[in-house]
Amino acid sequence: MSGRTRARACPERTCVGCRERAAKAELLRTVAIKDECVPDPSGTLPGRGAYVHPALVCLDQAVRRRAFTRALRAPGALDTKALRQHVEQRTVAEQATP
Repeated sequence: MSGRTRARACPERTCVGCRERAAKAELLRTVAIKDECVPDPSGTLPGRGAYVHPALVCLDQAVRRRAFTRALRAPGALDTKALRQHVEQRTVAEQATP
């Protein structure tokens, strides 16, 4: 045996809000389209992506620290209304499901 295991490595990303590492599947990918930061839950939109926990706490920290602008290398401030709406809807859906 070569010592290799059959388990595949799980890709990790860093949340731009809390700066904690987590599995890629646990984080929400965001992409800058024009002057707007939009969610990319499927992970298929083109362009540079930034990852954040789908929680309002992490989202607020990222907005306050201007982390999306830095991570996405945007020339100016990004509008995060669509991203906030997506996270709020996801939070409500998780709370409704027992």
